[in-house]
Amino acid sequence: MPTVGRVAELKELAALVDGPDDRSGILIDGEPGIGKSSLVDETVAMAAAAGLRVLRTTGAEAEHGLAYAGLHRLLYPLRHAFDALPARQFDALTTALGISDVASEPSPHLVGLAALTLLADVAAERPLLVVAEDVHWLDPASAEVLAFVARRIYSEPVALLATVRDGTSSPLREAELAAMRLGPLTDDDANALLDSTAPDLPAQLRRRVLAEAHGNPLALTELPTAAADLAESTQIIPLTERLERAFSARGAKLPERTRSVLLVAALDDGNAVTETLAAAGILLGTEVEADILAPAVAARLIDIRSGTVMFRHPLVRSALVAAATAEQRRRAHLAIADLLAESPDRQVWHRAAGTAGADEEVAAALEDAAERSRHHGGAIAALERAASLSATPGRRADRLLRAAELAIDAGRRETTERLVDAARTLPLTAGQEATANWLASGFDDGMRESPARIGELAVLAASVAANGFPDAALRILWGAAARCFWSEPGPDTRRAVLTVADTFGIPDGDPRKLAIDSIVAPFERGEQVLGHLRALAATTGRETEVDHFLSSAAYQVGAFDLAAHFAGAAAPGFRAAGQLGLLTRALAIQAWSLARVGDLAAAAPIAAEAAAFALETGQPFMHASAIGVQAEIAALRGDYTQAAALVADTERIGLAAAVRPVLATVQLTRGLIALGEGRFDDAFTDLVRIHDPRDPAHSPALAAYFLTELAEAAVRAGHTDAMTELLRGLEPAAAATSSPALHIGMRYARAVLAGDNAAELFATALAADLTGWPAERGRLHLAYGEWLRRQRRVVESRTHLRTAREVFDALGFTAWSERARLELRSAGESSPNRDPDARERLTPHELSIAQLAAQGLTNREIGQRLYLSHRTVSTHLHRIFPKLGISARGDLAALLPALDETAG
Repeated sequence: MPTVGRVAELKELAALVDGPDDRSGILIDGEPGIGKSSLVDETVAMAAAAGLRVLRTTGAEAEHGLAYAGLHRLLYPLRHAFDALPARQFDALTTALGISDVASEPSPHLVGLAALTLLADVAAERPLLVVAEDVHWLDPASAEVLAFVARRIYSEPVALLATVRDGTSSPLREAELAAMRLGPLTDDDANALLDSTAPDLPAQLRRRVLAEAHGNPLALTELPTAAADLAESTQIIPLTERLERAFSARGAKLPERTRSVLLVAALDDGNAVTETLAAAGILLGTEVEADILAPAVAARLIDIRSGTVMFRHPLVRSALVAAATAEQRRRAHLAIADLLAESPDRQVWHRAAGTAGADEEVAAALEDAAERSRHHGGAIAALERAASLSATPGRRADRLLRAAELAIDAGRRETTERLVDAARTLPLTAGQEATANWLASGFDDGMRESPARIGELAVLAASVAANGFPDAALRILWGAAARCFWSEPGPDTRRAVLTVADTFGIPDGDPRKLAIDSIVAPFERGEQVLGHLRALAATTGRETEVDHFLSSAAYQVGAFDLAAHFAGAAAPGFRAAGQLGLLTRALAIQAWSLARVGDLAAAAPIAAEAAAFALETGQPFMHASAIGVQAEIAALRGDYTQAAALVADTERIGLAAAVRPVLATVQLTRGLIALGEGRFDDAFTDLVRIHDPRDPAHSPALAAYFLTELAEAAVRAGHTDAMTELLRGLEPAAAATSSPALHIGMRYARAVLAGDNAAELFATALAADLTGWPAERGRLHLAYGEWLRRQRRVVESRTHLRTAREVFDALGFTAWSERARLELRSAGESSPNRDPDARERLTPHELSIAQLAAQGLTNREIGQRLYLSHRTVSTHLHRIFPKLGISARGDLAALLPALDETAG
C-alpha cells in the first residue's frame, strides 16, 4: 500500500535516520490500518539507502506468552557478537534467548544491559536502526528490554522505531520515545488513494467507502473488495470489525484445504512455511505442498517470503481465527502441538489452547513451563492458564496465588489484584487465605491502606504461624512492620506487632527480626538493635539481602553512618543481579543517610540514580523519597530555588497517600530553606510539625532525628520554652537507646538552650564520638563559636568558627559556610573566598561516572555498574573533562578522592 499524505511524518523519520540527536527514537501510534507499516517500510528503505544496518522484530499475539520471543527475533542475527559481551551479560542474554541454560533466571534489567551493550558495539561499526512493530503484542519480557534500551541509547548511533496500536499498553509508551500520532488521511489524500486502488468503483459505493473508511488507508484499500457487503448492509459497524469481516469474507471464498492451512498459520507462534505445512499435514491427515497457499496469496491475504508466512495485516490473522469454529481452532492447536515435541514450552501452550475443560496433566505441564520461564510475565501467564485447567479448586487456588506472587515481583499491581480476587472466589485453606491477604496488600508497603490494617495483619500472622506456615507468617508480619514506618498506627498496634514477632522464635540477632524491631519500636528496642548492628558492621558483603535488612534497621534507629555502610554493601549485589527494584531501595537509604551525616558529594549522585530507577521500576513513593533527598541536598548547598521546586514535587507525591516519612522530609527541607534565608519563625513552624501527632508529616522516629535544626530555629525565633518542653518529652526515648542521631541532637539542643551556662554542655557535645558525622561536628563548632563571641570570648571563638568554616567548605554546605565566614568577620578575622569543589561543577549523573573513573574503573565496568553502555560513559567523560579543566581521566583521581567501595 503506498504511503499517501504522510509527508511531514516521513521528513521526521528521515531526520531520525540521518541522526537521532538527543532523542532515542520514535513511537508511531494509531488505529489499525492507519498506515504505520507503510511508514516503517519507507523508513527502513531510507535507512538501508543511507548505509544503516536494520534489525527488525514484530509482536505476534500468538507469542505473547513466550518470554523473549520478540527479542530473540531481533538479536539472533547478531549472535556472532555475543562472545564479546562481559561474562554476566553473556550468560543473561544467551539464557534469556534459549541459546544456553544457566541455572538462575536472568534479571530483565541485566538482559537489557546485555542488549544495550550488544547494540552499542554493533552500531560503533555501522549506525543501526532498530524496528519493533506491533509492540503491544510483544511478549512482556521483550517489551521491557526494548524500553530499557530506548531510555539509554540517546548518545549512541542507534535509533529505535516502534509502532503501537491506539488504545493499547506497552512499556515502550513510557520509554521516552518521541510520539508520532497518525491520524486519518485528509479528504484529498483519501480520494487519491481510492482512485489508485479502485478507479472503477461506482459513485454510490465510492461515497460509501469514503464514509466508512474515515481516512483509514487500509480501509480505503480493502473495503472496495467487499463492495457487495457494503451495498447490502445498513448496520453501523466499527471500522476494525468491518475490516475483519472483509478479510474473513475473502478467506471464506478460498478452497477448504487452503482455509485449514491458513488457520494453522494464524494460530502458530512461528511463521516458517515448513512448520505451517507440516502441522497442516497432521491436521488434514495428508501431506500438503506449498502451492496449497497460492489462492491465499492471490487473494492478498498473505505473502510468502524467504520461507515464512507473512499476513498482510494483523487484522487478517485475527479475522481468520475469529471466522473458525471453536472445534476447528482446537484441532489446529493440537496439530501444531504434535509437531513441537522438541520445543516443550511452545508445545504446552498449544496443548492448552487445544484443551476443553479441566486437564490436570496439561495444567502440570504449564506449571513446569512457568518454572522454566526466563521472565515473570511468561510464568504468570502460564500459571494463570494452568489454573484454568486445574482439576480441583485447591490446585487452581495454589496456581492463581503463585501467579499473583510473581506479579508482585514484576510490579504488576492490577494483575496481582485480579489474580487474588479470582482465588478468593474459591474455597481456600488457612494457608491460602493467609497468602491471599498478604498478596492483596503487597504493593507500596500498604501505604494506601488504613493503619487499622496493621493490627489485622499482626493477628493474621500469628494465626498463620500457629497453623504451621512460618514463612508466610513472617512475610505478613514484615508487611505489618513496614506499615508502621510509612504510617502511624499508635502504640497499642505497635506493641501488638512486637508481641507477635516475639512469639515466632526468631533469634534476636536475625536480620529480619532486627529490621522488624527497629521499625516497630525504634526507641524501645533501639539499644538491642544497635548492639547487633555494631557487631555485624564488619561482616558486610556476604549476603546482599542481609545487608539490606541491616541497612533498614540502622536507618530506623538513627545510626545513619551504619545505615549508609550497610546500604552501600547491599547495592553492588542488587546491581550485579539486575534487581533494580531492590537496588532503588538500597540507594534511597544510602543517599538519605549520607545526606544526614553531611556527605553531600556522595549522596547527590546516589539520590539521582535512585530517583531514576524508582521511575523505571514503578515505585512512586521511593521516587518521592529520592527526590526528597535531592531537595535536602539542594537546601544544604544553598540552592533554595531548586530545593523549593523539588520539595513541592516530593510533597505532591507524599500527600497522595499520606506517606509520613516523605512528608517529614518535606518539612525538614522547608525548615532548612527558612533557616538559610533567616526566616526563623517559619523554620520553627515547619520543623515542629513533624512532632505533632495530628499532622500528616508526623513521623515519631524521624522527628527525633531532626533536633539540631529544630533547636537552632527555636533559639533564634525565641521559642525556647516550647523546645525545652519538647526535649523533656524525648527523655524516656533517650534513656532507652543510644541512638546516635537522637543523642547528637539532644546534646546540641541542650547546649544552645543553656544560655550563659552552655560552655560545659558544648564541650560535652564536642567530646562525643562524631566520627562519620561531619555535618553535626561542624554545626556544633559553629554554634559554640557564635556563643563564645556573644560571651566576648572572641579569640576562643575564632578557633571554633574557623573549624566550622573548613568543615562546611569541605562538605559543600554553602549557606552554613557563609554563616561561619560572617561570624569570623565579626570576630575580626577574614576568610579566603571559597572556590567551588570539582564535584559541584558536575551534574549528579556526571559525578557518578567521574567518581567511578577516578577509582580506576574502565568505561565498560562503569557501564555495568550504572546500567549504561560503555560508549555512553565515554561520551559523558568527554563532557566532564572540560568542566573540570582536565584533559585525561588520569587527572580525575586528584580532583575527586576515590570513594570507598561501599558507596556504589
